[in-house]
Amino acid sequence: MAEQRDVRIGIIGSGGIAGAHAERYKKIPGVRLAACADVIPGRAEQFISRLGLQGARAFTDTAEMLKEDLDGVSICTFNAAHYQPTIQALEAGKHVLLEKPMAVSLEQGVDMVRTSRRMGKMLSIGFQSRYDAPVRVARRIVAAGTLGRIYYAETGGGRRKGIPGGTFVRRESAVGGAILDIGCYSIDTAMHILGNPRPLTVSAYTSDCFGKSPVYSKQAWGGNMKPEEFTVEDFGMAMVRLEGDAVLVFKIAWAMHANTLGATFFLGTEGGLNMDEMRLYHDEFGRGVQTELGRPEGRGDSFLRKIELFVEAIRTGGPAPIPGEEIIHSTAIIDAVYRSAAERAEVRIEIPEI
Repeated sequence: MAEQRDVRIGIIGSGGIAGAHAERYKKIPGVRLAACADVIPGRAEQFISRLGLQGARAFTDTAEMLKEDLDGVSICTFNAAHYQPTIQALEAGKHVLLEKPMAVSLEQGVDMVRTSRRMGKMLSIGFQSRYDAPVRVARRIVAAGTLGRIYYAETGGGRRKGIPGGTFVRRESAVGGAILDIGCYSIDTAMHILGNPRPLTVSAYTSDCFGKSPVYSKQAWGGNMKPEEFTVEDFGMAMVRLEGDAVLVFKIAWAMHANTLGATFFLGTEGGLNMDEMRLYHDEFGRGVQTELGRPEGRGDSFLRKIELFVEAIRTGGPAPIPGEEIIHSTAIIDAVYRSAAERAEVRIEIPEI
């Protein structure tokens, strides 16, 4: 039997998240990190040297890197630079693992999925939170019908002081703030657990009370940030109407005068699930009872898991672990959140056929 050749991977972008990808790829036998591209001269070379990627080639032009013999690429650029390299990589015949958020608009997300289908190449989105044990348990509970018909869900999260700074806070590079950065995880988790229902309308609000504060800008991650550099939101919330007469409420913050924005929970006609407590509320013999589910054991490094599954899908020709098609509804919600906040009104969501 012929020896199986190494899976050859390229990385686009050389920031912190690219390093997280590279370190996981290095742990997988039979994977070779063959190339890195970054538009800033010298950055790709520094990345390759720092991570000890022997034999990897450095590029400043993504299109040139994509001429290399690569099986797949990880796209680890800032938000505004997700779309173009994804389309380029797919059209160059490479499988793609794209970091979150999938896209900064519904239109971009739809085009990515259409291109993936047209080229017959995998587009997987990097929501490793799906592999966390509580999420997997909650999805099984909901799918089994234990909660009955779910009519209300609430999700979100926040940091007391956690503005990231850098490219994350400038609209030209990030497009959005807390919602696109960490809020996309909360929305994807809730939609994944609910079975990815179709969103219908959104009524949303965003604010930037802390990012423009001289006190909080000095505490931004990665060093001081000038308040005038902050051009995105640090707080957002929305009420999302879903098909099936259900509602999802979402809240997220980079900074706030509170230690929590509340639990993630799901309410159904037959029971309720609080994911922060991992506690199931239901009735037995006409009495309200609760079942302690405990903290389920995880699979260790969920970030490694998403890289492993991407490599496995390349090797086997299997489907994308987290296909772009599954993220379209969440992308539509985020797109509508920003539209609603700008218009200060409820907006409808129209998702084109893919």
